[in-house]
Amino acid sequence: MTILLLGADGQVGFELHRALAPLGPIKATTRKGILPGGIDCARLDLADADALRGLIETTRPRWIVNAAAYTAVDRAEDEPELAQRINGDALAVIGAAATRIDARVVHYSTDYVFAGTANQPWREDDATGPLGAYGRSKIAGEAALRASGAVHLIFRTAWVYGPRGANFLRTMLRLARERDRLTIVADQTGTPTPARLIAETTALILHALCDASASDPRFGTYHLTANGHTTWHGFASRIVDHAHRAGLIERAPDVAAISTDQYPTKAQRPAYSVLDTTKLQSTFGLALPDWTEGLARVMGELNP
Repeated sequence: MTILLLGADGQVGFELHRALAPLGPIKATTRKGILPGGIDCARLDLADADALRGLIETTRPRWIVNAAAYTAVDRAEDEPELAQRINGDALAVIGAAATRIDARVVHYSTDYVFAGTANQPWREDDATGPLGAYGRSKIAGEAALRASGAVHLIFRTAWVYGPRGANFLRTMLRLARERDRLTIVADQTGTPTPARLIAETTALILHALCDASASDPRFGTYHLTANGHTTWHGFASRIVDHAHRAGLIERAPDVAAISTDQYPTKAQRPAYSVLDTTKLQSTFGLALPDWTEGLARVMGELNP
């Protein structure tokens, strides 16, 4: 089965390109038309509806896996229309094109669709309430895909990181080498989730659904993160400890806890964005690792 992978150079897209390879031929796309390593691929900007529609109808894949997104949370407050075109409107195009060619769609959404006011993990059927332009664009994309009638999987994930790309882990490692003291927000709670875990779990689920009919009840919306939870301060502290013991940094800086009010950002972040993954684990018989296990594995990929 042919897989059209959109956004193959992002954190999750890079891992998907490897994880999905055993399932069939992959047609990969990036905005620049170049894969990591300098390999040419199809060029595609999700903001270009005509190009997106044309690529899908020309490729005629069995699966469309959309790992491309507008992810600049703060900049989205200044560019809400662009965020909406990429994260929202593009999903209507993808869904409509997929319906015409009888393709299935995999799309990734975010914890930012919730307001973050809960004190227990968010379930898939909980009421959404995004706090900013980024979250609004992502919930619009979910709604557009569902409304299209396309057979789909929507995976909401959170706090994504990995050994490559721009993410919290790599930022902490850089700052730990430069500073003696780090000040990290300690009143926002979520679940750090490796990009590779998202990709490998996606591959397992696609394999399970490869021969499924369009009416299979396993299609739908799921939460996909590691298990457990922590704060950004707890995540940073664990990163620094691992890095120091592994020889990735010469000395461990002090990691001080601060409040959200002490670190203002243009976009408001949800205070509590832990996602309940019970539905995904029970439906597909999976056991997702604790976030601390995931971090240890990713740190093990980094060279001192």
